[in-house]
Amino acid sequence: MAGDRSPGVFLCRRRFGLLLLAAAGLCGGVSGVKNPSCHEVRTAFQIRQIGPLKLVPDVPTADSNLQICQHKVQTCCTRKMEESYQVAVRRERMENIQTLNFELKYMIVGHITAFQAAFESLLRFAENHTTSLFETVYRSMSKEAAEPVKELFTDISLYLLGAQTTVESVLFRFFDSLFPLVYSRLINPGMASLSEEYTECLRLTRQDINPFGLCSKEAVTKLEKSLWASRTFNQALGIGIEVLNATEHATLTKECSRALVKMQYCPHCQGLTLIRPCEGYCLNVMRGCFASISELDSQWREYIYTLEYLTNEMAGSHDLEAALLGIRNSINDAILHAQLNGPHLSATVDKVCGQPEEKEVRPLPDNIVQAKEVTETQALTMTHSNTLSSKRREFINYMKRSRTLYASLTERLCDGDLVMKDSSTCWNGEDVVESYTSRVVTNGMKAQINNPELKVRGMDPHVSNLIAKLQQFNQGATEKTNLKSERMAIRDGGSGNGMNEEVGSSGECDDEDGCQGSGERSLTKGRSNSFA
Repeated sequence: MAGDRSPGVFLCRRRFGLLLLAAAGLCGGVSGVKNPSCHEVRTAFQIRQIGPLKLVPDVPTADSNLQICQHKVQTCCTRKMEESYQVAVRRERMENIQTLNFELKYMIVGHITAFQAAFESLLRFAENHTTSLFETVYRSMSKEAAEPVKELFTDISLYLLGAQTTVESVLFRFFDSLFPLVYSRLINPGMASLSEEYTECLRLTRQDINPFGLCSKEAVTKLEKSLWASRTFNQALGIGIEVLNATEHATLTKECSRALVKMQYCPHCQGLTLIRPCEGYCLNVMRGCFASISELDSQWREYIYTLEYLTNEMAGSHDLEAALLGIRNSINDAILHAQLNGPHLSATVDKVCGQPEEKEVRPLPDNIVQAKEVTETQALTMTHSNTLSSKRREFINYMKRSRTLYASLTERLCDGDLVMKDSSTCWNGEDVVESYTSRVVTNGMKAQINNPELKVRGMDPHVSNLIAKLQQFNQGATEKTNLKSERMAIRDGGSGNGMNEEVGSSGECDDEDGCQGSGERSLTKGRSNSFA
């Protein structure tokens, strides 16, 4: 009946309208269905720089050699075009991820440079600060002490950059070199120049004779935690860049490439260059393609917690600036201790190393220095502290926003112009439909067993290695400190960023993860374009 508005008749008319839309696409701007053209397909092929235009036929043909975009109707695609489309989707996904990672990567690289510059500036300042102790207080040994002081701060710099050494060995090496100078210039000021053999004896027996008492070990304790926190923080930045780079260059499987072509370019074969995938369909394809990458989520979250902990430590009790500037006072305390125990040390050295050869007598050294003369330097104010602190705050506040980076990767890849959100129709991989009716799976390898769009065969070995590396780093930081309880405090205290951190990498499915059958516009409602 002409006036029948029953649901069945309405759906038939709707379906007929969709078929007309598909047929109209093949007309390619040429009036009349009798002269179909692939003009629009050629234009899209050229604009997206997919391959040479000669691959695109002028008019639709019945190509039976297609492997991916197999349709019963005539097609504007060829086997060669499918191959070009596969190359294109791999390139486009890499570019998409690079774009998504750009700001985060730029922030990390920029802060690596800024932190290293600040560290170098601080080390130079602390070295000059320590050198001034000998130039103003222990002048008789200042010239000879310059080299050990320089070596000390060079070793500290190398340690911060990840050299295979310890803070204890760095400081003990310095005190080994300092003892012969203190012994011959301050404890026995009239002593002749020491022979190389005698100097070496003093160096080798320093730890046994223990001329500096507990001062040398206390210096190690003061520096160790501060330098470790800064060293680990520096290593963490390098690991972060490595993970982001690996994400950008992740290898897409053959199944993934085919699924991406089917989602993105198979509509072109029917002349539908403007139709876009349904959102739920896109999520299934992306979650299958990046199932291995999404498994980084758990360890990446722990990595961000580790960074947050290290930043707090560096700004608190493990403050690097205070520790490096405190080296001067630690050295002065050690020298004072040796001077006060001079007679006992001389007797012990005589027994161990014997009497030195008699040569020229040196002038009297400086007297024992009052503590006030060196502790006045504690009042020095520095811009380095404020600079490093502000950089750390800025950095960690940004990094906390990336906590859900890998949990939300597939949603962000399906965001923007890729999928249909405000239209009444979309592409489901086979046809133009009103909504996507298949189940939408969650992130992670485990969930992909139910993915209707592609088969995921196993973890990417390279990603598995990355996960292991992140895990090793996180565990190392946890074992070194009370980081486990600190993480719980951070979580309980809600120090996050107001972003949804409950997006799971695998497991049960809920509506927020887009698991409802009609996976279209409601899937990303309210989701921001940032990392959540």
